[in-house]
Amino acid sequence: MRVCVAGAAGAFGQKHLDAISKIEGVQVTSIVGREAESTKAAAEVRGIGHWTLDLAESLSRDDVDSVILSTPTQMHAAQAIQCLQAGKHVLVEIPMADNLADSRRLVAVQQETGLVAMAGHVRRFNPSHQWIHNKIKAGELSLQQLDVQTYFFRRTNTNALGKPRSWTDHLLWHHACHTVDLFQYQTGATAAQVYGLQGPHHPELGIALDMSIGMKAPSGALCTLSLSFNNDGPLGTFFRYICDNGTYIARYDDLVDGYENPIDLSDVAISNNGIELIDREFFSAIQEGREPNSSVAQCLPAMETLDRIEKCFID
Repeated sequence: MRVCVAGAAGAFGQKHLDAISKIEGVQVTSIVGREAESTKAAAEVRGIGHWTLDLAESLSRDDVDSVILSTPTQMHAAQAIQCLQAGKHVLVEIPMADNLADSRRLVAVQQETGLVAMAGHVRRFNPSHQWIHNKIKAGELSLQQLDVQTYFFRRTNTNALGKPRSWTDHLLWHHACHTVDLFQYQTGATAAQVYGLQGPHHPELGIALDMSIGMKAPSGALCTLSLSFNNDGPLGTFFRYICDNGTYIARYDDLVDGYENPIDLSDVAISNNGIELIDREFFSAIQEGREPNSSVAQCLPAMETLDRIEKCFID
């Protein structure tokens, strides 16, 4: 399996390159970037034979079977469609698009081509959330409320590596997308009710730096989500699962109960790295000719729910 990684010099592009290096039978044959110096350096460090600033150049190569897109959010839908129309399977980082219309168009193109198109909803793959999902499916847990905090300190346009960004991130279509999809995945249904509130727009970034989102599943389970780019403290996303049979707190790849006792996740998956697990699913689905978990079609309901939440905002 030969893959191109676009956005390879960025924070998540590097995570995917690290993950791929642990997967047998997969070779990165091309990378795409926005700046020549950093892209060339990324290729040289890892011994990747081809680099370019033009995605179309990589898509024209015979030694590229699939593409992982870790590019700016605003480019995701158009680039994913470009990959599919070039005959390449594609894994596009979350979100698949920053609006519902483009999300639906991407799903339609995937269905037309029959190729694998997967969205990077990594929470489905983190062992902590997999453990909860398995318990719910087995009837051992019933979710009452999912309480989530997504907190960063990002009042300037910088990425996860602290470097200047050429594009603007978004709390709703990027960060809330993780939790909206996860809640619907864990409850097995699209949210029956939603609400959304946002704070004032930042004068320079042009986006709201604070949001409050609520969802209710048909089962009655609730999700309460708080998001902020104004948080000057511990950063990241923290998930509290309040269930009928215990409370559990997930912090990325770790899981504890309500009293901070660790939960053993060693037998959940082959790795405790969610990025590696999502990449493994992508390549396995291609090789096996099947729809992957987190296909763009499976994730479309999350984009529809985000659209409903956005309509709640009153500036």
